[in-house]
Amino acid sequence: MKTIETERTILRPFTLNDAPAVLEFNSNPEVIKYTGDILFTSLEQTIAMMNSVTFKDYETHGYGRYAVVYKADNKVIGFCGLKYLPEHDETDIGYRFLPEYWGKGIASETAEAIVEFGLIELGLKRIIGVAEPNNIASCKVLEKIGLTYYKTDRYAEGEDDTYWYKIER
Repeated sequence: MKTIETERTILRPFTLNDAPAVLEFNSNPEVIKYTGDILFTSLEQTIAMMNSVTFKDYETHGYGRYAVVYKADNKVIGFCGLKYLPEHDETDIGYRFLPEYWGKGIASETAEAIVEFGLIELGLKRIIGVAEPNNIASCKVLEKIGLTYYKTDRYAEGEDDTYWYKIER
């Protein structure tokens, strides 16, 4: 799988060596506040998720969530990437970062590179983004990178409504 470089980051496939970094951002309540995901509590849980989700996506679809390495710190600070959602037959852009890296434009910088990769290099016809209405920062990132709002709907049965964005080629 390809490595993508932006001005301040390197986006690359995760490896098991990244498990402690994945645990760091997935065990932070601030980071997962709007995701609907459970709080990670152990390295074992993290490795199991990476094996059953992250690496499976790479193998099945040829893409997935990428580790984001902040060049200045040479540290994995979160993820940004694409995920195929079979229940919606859509490919979603997603990102998640440690709070100390919020508000610096890193989400926009990495997400823009991932959208370009998906549309041009992977040949995807459409990429969506789904965000909780209260997650104003994430909604702004989706709009900044060229996605447009197209509906308010539930992501899954029993969940609150979310905002849906899309970009098409």
